[in-house]
Amino acid sequence: MSTFSIKKSNLITREGYDILERELRYLWKEERPRVTQQVADAAALGDRSENAEYIYGKKRLREIDRRVRFLTKRLEQLRIVYPSAQQQGKVYFGAWVDLEDDSGEVKRYRLVGPDEFDLRLNKLSIDSPLARAILGKSLDDEVKVITPAGERWYLITAISY
Repeated sequence: MSTFSIKKSNLITREGYDILERELRYLWKEERPRVTQQVADAAALGDRSENAEYIYGKKRLREIDRRVRFLTKRLEQLRIVYPSAQQQGKVYFGAWVDLEDDSGEVKRYRLVGPDEFDLRLNKLSIDSPLARAILGKSLDDEVKVITPAGERWYLITAISY
């Protein structure tokens, strides 16, 4: 049995980096002290083996600590990418791109790092097949993307930063 892993890009927008940094600060400075106090209060009530607040609090502390460790390491690895004037007219990291599909439907996506992608907000991971297909392309370029549903064609109708 063979296993493979997809290498995750270390690129991020300034906005995405700030969001992760705020989450880390919130977990460490606000959430963790509050949960620690709740655990101490629950422990003071006596028998810990049947104390749901104590058990849940300890579990939540482990989750917070795990996320804090991850964010601390990940923020050290990330490289913030700022748009430059040379990028104008071409699709690169951080671009907002309007794509028209075969049926004439237009969707707008922003190419972002894997740590900040969110399709509900039209933020597309730079590591996705669609993003890889449009990287470096220009306005009015047609792009073919192979998806699990088959081959799809897109026309780049707008690019902005």
